[in-house]
Amino acid sequence: METILGARGEPGRPTLDLHNYRRLVYRFLLSVRWIGFAVFVIVLAAVCTRLGFWQIHRLEHRLDQNKIITTHLKAQPVDLAKVLSTGDTVDDESEFTRVRATGTYDVEHQVTVKFSTRDGAPGVDVVTPFVLSSGEAVLVDRGWQESENTVARPNVPAPPSGEVTITGWLRQNNGATGDAILPIKGQIRAISSVGFAKSVPYDLLGGYLNLRSEDPAPAKKLAAEPEPERGQGPHFFYALQWWFFALLAVVGYFWFARSEAKERRNPTRIDGFARTE
Repeated sequence: METILGARGEPGRPTLDLHNYRRLVYRFLLSVRWIGFAVFVIVLAAVCTRLGFWQIHRLEHRLDQNKIITTHLKAQPVDLAKVLSTGDTVDDESEFTRVRATGTYDVEHQVTVKFSTRDGAPGVDVVTPFVLSSGEAVLVDRGWQESENTVARPNVPAPPSGEVTITGWLRQNNGATGDAILPIKGQIRAISSVGFAKSVPYDLLGGYLNLRSEDPAPAKKLAAEPEPERGQGPHFFYALQWWFFALLAVVGYFWFARSEAKERRNPTRIDGFARTE
């Protein structure tokens, strides 16, 4: 190995200049390969760090939504017309608002939401348009019924006939598109007033209602939608994972650099033993 000279100790005997030694040994970090590796590590660490903060933002949004939902669920029902009219959409601020309305069920245009599950059991949600005195209507998810996990439409209990007063939660349209939200042979895969609008002869209000009560009561009740889960979710631990990956990338870079420098200082022979002078 080449001797790097610096200050002298005993007369006539050179000593090692540690600063120059390290500078020469780690000079390989300026090669194209290692510069590219460094850029990759920086980008990877930055992306992982950003994803960690994204998960924290999602956690903050979820906690804010939990507060809004809790406030809505504790409030008394308000008239549907006061919070939703034609052209309005249900958003994060208004979702789960408790509302009441009076009208009649349009069983002719009733559909079932196939492949719906509850606690692992197959079934369907039953969605029936509810026509108001104004002539407009709102979709009402009347509840869930267990059924066979097939494409066949099951028989479901009928809603109360005549004028009915209902209460329920406002819900946003499902974000699905295409055939998933279009009624086909009395069935859909996702609830959306946008997809449903073309199949009924009246204007539909945006979103839909999760039914909570009916007066008069039906002969047979469906299973109501349970209250939404309001925990923190996995976002905080996902954030920690992303930040760990960022740290791992940086530490890995220095570990590989140190290993490379060690190999250059003391190359290994083909037989696996360190080369000696």
